[in-house]
Amino acid sequence: MGLIQGVTELFPISSLGHSVLVPYLFGWHNIVTSETGSESFFLAFLVALHVATALALLIYYRREWIKLISAFFSSVRHRRITTSYERLIWLLIIATIPAGLMGLIFEHILRTQFAKPLAAIVFLFINGIILLVGDNYARRQARARKDFTMATTAEHTAKELTAKRAGLIGTAQVFALLAGISRSGITMVSGLYSGLDYEDSARFSFLLATPIILAAGVYKLHDLVGPNGNGVRGQILAGAVVTGVAAYLSVRFLDKYFRNKSLRPFGIYCLAASSLMLLLGLARGHF
Repeated sequence: MGLIQGVTELFPISSLGHSVLVPYLFGWHNIVTSETGSESFFLAFLVALHVATALALLIYYRREWIKLISAFFSSVRHRRITTSYERLIWLLIIATIPAGLMGLIFEHILRTQFAKPLAAIVFLFINGIILLVGDNYARRQARARKDFTMATTAEHTAKELTAKRAGLIGTAQVFALLAGISRSGITMVSGLYSGLDYEDSARFSFLLATPIILAAGVYKLHDLVGPNGNGVRGQILAGAVVTGVAAYLSVRFLDKYFRNKSLRPFGIYCLAASSLMLLLGLARGHF
């Protein structure tokens, strides 16, 4: 589960959806049941995996975050935005607000109602369609400008994104609260529709994921240190270590992959995986 979390949180194929479907695939019925409970040991486990993912992102993009944090304090001190990094950090803040607020309000309701195998299958299928539609749009735009990629720079991202577009990207992330909808995937597609190319939208997505995932993990930390973590802290530590390594290697790979590749393989994977899981559920007589 740690390996799967570290990969699927950054690959646009939904970590939350896989955290529901993988236990169902292997018949781990106690985990499947616990996912829709108000409190559970598996929730504490997932909290640790998310924190590990965020730390891996923070380490990989440490140079960017040093510049961004410095730019934030510089803009506050001078009460104006003059550099691309100052503009980019405020765009990230704007994009973080919608998902943060909606997560606080609706995370519990959506998890208990929709963190179920059939719902995850449906939303994973929808996620595949979103990725393919976004990929098709990006290809049309690339042909129009006869250039499939552009150099990834803070200047380009800050130039292309307006505050309104950043807010829309942040709002799109709200749908990632549904098991099966990928946070990185829907953020990237929103970025593509906002004028970014693949590389810039992927970089913005990963930078945006860092504070959101870390904040969500810290907010739920009481599940980890409280009674829900009793008896599974060894498993939590093992899973978190594997997640951190897998997430670091994943973002390192994807940061290069999206310089000249597309979302299409991930969209096809989501359609195929959801279809196979539906057939499995029907064969088991569960749907």
